[in-house]
Amino acid sequence: MPSILLILLALPFAVAAAVAALPRTLSRGAIAWVAAGAPLVGLALVAALTPEIMAGGQPKTVLPWIPSAGLQLTLRMDGLAWMFAGLILGIGALVVMYARYYLSPRDCAPRFFAYLLLFMGAMLGVVLAGNLLLLVVFWELTSISSFLLIGFWTHREDARQGARMALTITGLGGLALLGGVLLIGRVAGSFDLDVVLASGDAIRASAEYPAILALVLAGVFTKSAQFPFHFWLPQAMAAPTPVSAYLHSATMVKAGVFLLARLHPALAGTDLFFYVVTVVGALTLLVGAWYAIFQHDLKGLLAYSTISHLGLITLLFGLSTPMAVVAGVFHIVNHATFKASLFMAAGIIDHETGTRDMRRLGNLRRFLPWTSALAIIASLAMAGIPLLNGFLSKEMFFAEALQVEAQDGMRLFVTVAAALAGVLGVAYSLRFVHDTFFGHGPRDLDLDPHEPPRWMRIPVAVLVLICLAVGILPALTVEPMLKTAVAGTLGTAAPDFTLAVWHGWNLPLAMSVLGVVGGVAFYFALRRLFALHDAMLRSWGQYLFQVNIDALFSAAGKFTERVAAGGIRRSLFWMIVVVLAVGSAPFVGDAADRALGFEGFGAPQPMPLLGWVVWAVLVAGTLATVAVHGRRLTALIVIGAVGLMVSVAFTLLSAPDLALTQLLVEMVTIALMMMALNYLPKQSKQSRTRVRRWRDALISTAAGVGVAALAYGVLMRPSQTISGEMLARSLPEAYGANVVNVILVDFRGFDTFGEITVFAVAALVVHALLRWARLKPDEVVPGPPVQLPIPADLTQLLFPLAMTVSIYLFLRGHNAPGGGFIAGLAIAVPVLIKYVLQGARAVEATFGFDYLRGIGVGLIVACIGGLGSLLFGLPFLTSGHLDLELPVIGQLPLASALVFDTGVYIVVFAGALLILSTIGTVKQRQQAEEDKL
Repeated sequence: MPSILLILLALPFAVAAAVAALPRTLSRGAIAWVAAGAPLVGLALVAALTPEIMAGGQPKTVLPWIPSAGLQLTLRMDGLAWMFAGLILGIGALVVMYARYYLSPRDCAPRFFAYLLLFMGAMLGVVLAGNLLLLVVFWELTSISSFLLIGFWTHREDARQGARMALTITGLGGLALLGGVLLIGRVAGSFDLDVVLASGDAIRASAEYPAILALVLAGVFTKSAQFPFHFWLPQAMAAPTPVSAYLHSATMVKAGVFLLARLHPALAGTDLFFYVVTVVGALTLLVGAWYAIFQHDLKGLLAYSTISHLGLITLLFGLSTPMAVVAGVFHIVNHATFKASLFMAAGIIDHETGTRDMRRLGNLRRFLPWTSALAIIASLAMAGIPLLNGFLSKEMFFAEALQVEAQDGMRLFVTVAAALAGVLGVAYSLRFVHDTFFGHGPRDLDLDPHEPPRWMRIPVAVLVLICLAVGILPALTVEPMLKTAVAGTLGTAAPDFTLAVWHGWNLPLAMSVLGVVGGVAFYFALRRLFALHDAMLRSWGQYLFQVNIDALFSAAGKFTERVAAGGIRRSLFWMIVVVLAVGSAPFVGDAADRALGFEGFGAPQPMPLLGWVVWAVLVAGTLATVAVHGRRLTALIVIGAVGLMVSVAFTLLSAPDLALTQLLVEMVTIALMMMALNYLPKQSKQSRTRVRRWRDALISTAAGVGVAALAYGVLMRPSQTISGEMLARSLPEAYGANVVNVILVDFRGFDTFGEITVFAVAALVVHALLRWARLKPDEVVPGPPVQLPIPADLTQLLFPLAMTVSIYLFLRGHNAPGGGFIAGLAIAVPVLIKYVLQGARAVEATFGFDYLRGIGVGLIVACIGGLGSLLFGLPFLTSGHLDLELPVIGQLPLASALVFDTGVYIVVFAGALLILSTIGTVKQRQQAEEDKL
């Protein structure tokens, strides 16, 4: 039975797939209820695990995935993961409720909620991962899902640009993190998180520790928008507000600080860690706070304030003392609650007034009294005002900043940074409140401001009540949870501490008072000196990023123009030259003898007369292709003969599966290439100069000789290879007598799954490129092909005959030559013939098959065939076997690989026919468009 952790992780992905399949015409309320099932049921599962977690337990689930690479599907939940899972699911449920009212009828609700649940599942994967490689997989999935969410409004340029920027920065950080994880695994001897956390001393003592720290921190800093990578986060504000609320509070940017907390026992405790993390956190804290003051967009101000608070959390983890970790974990929770409520309030203001520009807002407390009250309370929590949760963690931050154990200069730097952050935090919080809810206004609004629907305010109210409850009764509401989370972070018991509103008169309280008074004075002084409504600070990081991107595109364009020059001939030339250069490198100098590897090989086996005939035809066909390549149709026929001889050669070498595959591939590709020739000139252009022809001949000869030498070397190697092992295991372990098919669907099934995915992508690319192709009449031969005077009844007879052969080849493939790939090609051949004889319209009228959906169905069936083995605790795509006793028929052996092979069958058939139908109807679509015009 699957464990609770496995169900918890799979739940958002399963519900996302279900939501994506819902019709867009369904009401947003119904779609939202379906989507809300994932976080609500997930919260119930987390609640079921809470007693065990609070008692110090650590539920764990381990499933084998790729053990040889050290990758296992290991899920574990300690106090830190438990706290984050609660935040992800709890705030996720509120965001789903809020989004139900925020989205407009024009927005595709199924797509939005599917993306949101995908994001939720990716974050749960990050916090529950018990293997560092698995963590990196989900880490990258958060970048991809956030890209989809940020760019949800695809019609907006700022949304597309913000999504690309976020994916670029966080994706590069993810690559750095992968490098750091690989180094950690090498030092610790394992990627298992428990082993890594227990190997902290070995990691810190390793010579590779600086590289490990640099790579891991690159991932952390880019994901959590730390200086100097902070500029991508404000650009992500082009996303719908529910996305911004979720991204800033419990997901995405919190992944970075989560990883910092998760790897704290393994990486912290050195001067290098202390100085780098503390300085970067302090700079981010101040830069974010300063820029927040000068933003005019409500979400822009909140985005920069998020950057500042993330810097505060990073600084606390950089200090590395137990109480600093307590303060960092506490502020993660506090920031999630008040920041989610503030973003939702900003979304309500935008939704009900038509703008987020504070220069046009003001005095909204008269029009949105309830929303104003909630937003003001949340803003005061962000500013760290007493009786609210933000005040408690800010006090702890000040206390830790005053107790830094470092050189006087560093202690002074951290203390001044903390004091300035307190002043600036009050200043930007005051601007949010004053310029939005007080003063004069509103001005030039597109809508009449009014309160939103009641249930749109409920998520904001819930979060604000949490801010108040934690701020007033911290010992009862949050202290037990905080001690559990800190114990999971440190790996030991949490230090003794007590949360209380009043700790007496002390220096941290004085710093809080100074921050409030100084922030109020600073804000109103800025209004007088700089006219905040006219001032605007722009990010140099964003500017430099755009300059670099433009330079990269320019360089890529010049390189492409230089190398390809608009044609495939030069691209092929450079590709073959590079391959020759790389392939020749091992043969240069003293390594030549070893690289050749021919020494000691026995004499080649004698070749029969038919083999020599096949070899002679191959050579003649190759030379003939070179001679007649200018006449495209003739060259294509000659190439077909060469392919037929290759099929015969496979037969001679006792490889009937390969011979069948080669023969059918030749039939399909030749027909498809004939379709393509229909839109090309009859003859290809010749090389203009004799020098170029001799150059091309020499390069082609060198490439041919190199491939021939490689093939000869492979054929001459001893026969004692892995093939003997596969022959021995094929029947007893994979239940198949056809070793070739067993290799494809079992031993190397994952490779086959990748190959059919590539085949599907190639078909989709051809479809996308040619779907809206605009052909120039003076550059193409008129099409489609001329229908031949052959009776239609003949083609009608071909299909059932081919279908019978196809099914026969498919069913026998596990024990005799055949299989899904061959069967898929076999059923595609009569369709190609029907197209050649009767044209594309007749084919579409006869079959009416949706090839695009067919490709998707085939991939899903293949994936299901592979996932079934996981239910029995076996690796992906492991075959099972069942012998059925049926009346009349008798014993019927069945292998689970048949399901996977069915997916291969469908993908090959649908992909080949998609390419065919796309190529065959280019001219017809163009003519239809011209007729409409």
